[in-house]
Amino acid sequence: MKGFTYALVALFLCATAASAQNVPVQEVLLENGMRVLMVPRKGDPNIAAGWITRTGSVNERPGITGLSHLFEHMMFKGTRTVGTKNIDENLKVLKEMDDVRAQLRAEEKELIRRARLGEVADAKDPQFRTERHRQLIARFDELSKREKELMVKDEFDRIYTTAGASGMNAGTSNDFTVYFINVPANKLELWFWMESDRLLSPVFREFYSERDVVHEERRLRTDSTPTGKFDEQFESLFWMSSPYGWPVVGWPSDLEGITREEALEYFAVNYAPNNLSAALVGDFEPARAVELARKYFGRLPRGPREPEPVRTREMPQLAEQRMVAYAETVPQARVRYHTVADGHPDDVALSVLASLLSGRTGRLYKALVTQQQIANSASAGQSGNKYEGYFEMRGVAKAGKQPEEVEQALYKEIERIQKEPVPAEELQKIKNQSAANQFRGLQSNFGLMVQLLLRDSNRGWATINTDPARVQAVTPEDIRRVANKYFTPENRTVGIYRTKQAAAGGAAEDPTLAGLSEQEKAQVSQLRAVLPRMTAEQVRGVLRQVEQQAGSAPADKQKSLQVVKKMLEDRLKQLEGGVK
Repeated sequence: MKGFTYALVALFLCATAASAQNVPVQEVLLENGMRVLMVPRKGDPNIAAGWITRTGSVNERPGITGLSHLFEHMMFKGTRTVGTKNIDENLKVLKEMDDVRAQLRAEEKELIRRARLGEVADAKDPQFRTERHRQLIARFDELSKREKELMVKDEFDRIYTTAGASGMNAGTSNDFTVYFINVPANKLELWFWMESDRLLSPVFREFYSERDVVHEERRLRTDSTPTGKFDEQFESLFWMSSPYGWPVVGWPSDLEGITREEALEYFAVNYAPNNLSAALVGDFEPARAVELARKYFGRLPRGPREPEPVRTREMPQLAEQRMVAYAETVPQARVRYHTVADGHPDDVALSVLASLLSGRTGRLYKALVTQQQIANSASAGQSGNKYEGYFEMRGVAKAGKQPEEVEQALYKEIERIQKEPVPAEELQKIKNQSAANQFRGLQSNFGLMVQLLLRDSNRGWATINTDPARVQAVTPEDIRRVANKYFTPENRTVGIYRTKQAAAGGAAEDPTLAGLSEQEKAQVSQLRAVLPRMTAEQVRGVLRQVEQQAGSAPADKQKSLQVVKKMLEDRLKQLEGGVK
């Protein structure tokens, strides 16, 4: 009886989601090519508002990688109206800064040439700079100081928050850059004016210093994390020719070299209205929103040319690729296959297959964690991007187990899928879960707004109404077919991560880690890596949490907690004593 009741509930959710999936979107296409999507919802006094550019890291080229993400930062720096005390003087200073930077680039090019020929050890070493190089740096620093004096810091954000808006943010991916905020219903015109102003007359203030901010962000997220650099290398190994192979944050040498002139040219093409969509979800009158859209977004001129689609495609992979990395992490395995882009007929079957394998009730968890007990976790996912796609499985090895054991267990589950049709009941459960998730995802104004923008930047917003039926149409034979088509040895790239200490081949272990499990050692190593970047207040906060946990933790956890506590106390003494 319990199973029968569950089936009824699942079917109800499925039917509800299917009927609710017909989102009543009103679309307006402005004369300049910008599309505005509207979903009025009475009751909530706020409006989820945002816009998206169909521009991400794949639209870059070698030399300017990271520029899309840099724009995410620059678009909050203000305009000719917002963020300045004297726009004429501001623009004059920016022009001179560009001139000085051009002269600095000539000096830097010469040092790079000399380093390439072995005449100097390091092109970045200050000791090899000419006197003129030093003078240019001094002048640039003077101009940067003057630029800051002319700025009204964070005025763009302050205007919004003073008006009651909240959650202003942005995000960059491989395929798009999105900007969003929640605004009070009576401040809708403010949103149209603010967003159109930063698209019409942006001023890229602090451009060169913001490059350094992004560079530091890269260091914190990639260079200083336990597996960040290896994950980045894995991506470059997997993608042989596709622009998905370079990181969204960009390569360090590109971040150091991008010019403001290159940024302006990139902006003119990729941030033009014919490459943008906007969306509003909340309590507003559509007629008034259309009027405002035409008044403000309608004044944006079309770009000098249409943005080009990505030209370079991934070459077929002909042989298995493997990477073995020693990192401050627990042993794990990741297996990735080239598949298809979002919207391809096979993409939906692969996504359903990923759901069959993932989660605590999925096949990977049951097999590797519960039954075989060789892994602490296991998962799978299909990533259908705009131009390319991949399917990846991952597993974290249990203490005493090897990542290769996890890898082979992953293959066994794939072989089952390839040989045995998925039972109809198991498949229907996944479809019901998908329908329920779709239904829940549409309840939030903000969630719906973001979904509309992301879909419209690729295959169009209407797919929010049509894609659920594609999931429901997937058959057991579809699943078996795609598993056999894509999951072949020559089409996969494998990453094996071992705990760093193993790289020394039996070298003496850090005595502070003696007696800890492999997982505890990895956790301690991760803390050691981030401690130098923590402030004294952050260290105190973590220390308080550790002391609280120690009082109720089981005996087998006390050793690792004491090690962590000692590390935190030592670091706090250094910070309070002025030692960096």
